[in-house]
Amino acid sequence: MATKTPAPRSLALLYPGDRAMRERADPAESRFAALFEACRAAGIRAEPAVYHDDFADEVRAQLLRVDAVQVWCNPIEGGRRRDRLDAMLREVAEAGVLVSAHPDTILRMGTKDVLVATRELPFGSDVQRVDSLQQLRDELPQRLQRGARVLKQHRGHSGIGIWRVEFADTGHDVSRIKLRHAPRGSEEAVVNLDSVLATMAPYFEPAAGGHMVDQAWQPRLTHGMVRAYLVGDRVGGFGHQAVNALYPASNGEPPPAAGPRLYHPADDARFQDLKARLESGWIDQLCACVGVSSQRLPLLWDMDFMHGNPQADGTPSYVMCEINVSSVSPFPPSAIAPLVAALRRRLAHRA
Repeated sequence: MATKTPAPRSLALLYPGDRAMRERADPAESRFAALFEACRAAGIRAEPAVYHDDFADEVRAQLLRVDAVQVWCNPIEGGRRRDRLDAMLREVAEAGVLVSAHPDTILRMGTKDVLVATRELPFGSDVQRVDSLQQLRDELPQRLQRGARVLKQHRGHSGIGIWRVEFADTGHDVSRIKLRHAPRGSEEAVVNLDSVLATMAPYFEPAAGGHMVDQAWQPRLTHGMVRAYLVGDRVGGFGHQAVNALYPASNGEPPPAAGPRLYHPADDARFQDLKARLESGWIDQLCACVGVSSQRLPLLWDMDFMHGNPQADGTPSYVMCEINVSSVSPFPPSAIAPLVAALRRRLAHRA
């Protein structure tokens, strides 16, 4: 009897869009064109899965016909949150489809709570969870006496809900507090504590997570931000951004606009120290802290690092700013081949 040739593995690339985008979706014209082509070359049948809540059931039916889905969808997209999408992805995963990143993994890794969970690790920092406006009122002035803080909403993207807070004067007067939002083009204002609390109030609503995270300002942000792109538990490339959101102003001038992020391969000599730390222990420590096994790590994710103060012997130190899991795009071309290889390994293991 002739041996039956196994059907090619199939992958859906899910990203947000409207009905017109879904109907005209063309892999060759997609921002993921290189990934579509790499999948084709590896014998994986990849297809676009443009998503919107208005036709979620249609996308659900599509995903139930594939072996895996790689998801790109921000926590807040066009005024909508991911509640319906996440529920659908959980259902699809229960049916046996490989979902990356799984919504439960996102909740463990991809919210600002991960900064609290990992604050004792080598890349951790002075971080506090704030569970109410009253707690913020009681504790923020005391922490500001030690220096500037960054208040972060539970879950977001593109700097939304990220605020730098600092006393405007050396007298620590709560009627004069400098406040600046992280999104591009935001301007600094001097306000009182009540205004700070009013600005933060929406982030304490249940729909927004019900709490915030308070992280100490890192003065060496002026040395740039390094983003490590990870495929499972291996580094797939790096991004470096010299001028970032909340970059401080100088000499009374407005703060500079954020610059571009430049992408580099995993073997770039400038980042080998960080790569070695990640792959030789930091990722394992992170997994243990947040309760995610290495087999449950997203196929594609990233960690943002600020530069900390060097150690006494001059060894560099790094402070984690956030982990991105929901929508890691763009990413370095060097991550594509490892991503496809990791997908094939996971699908083979599941088979």
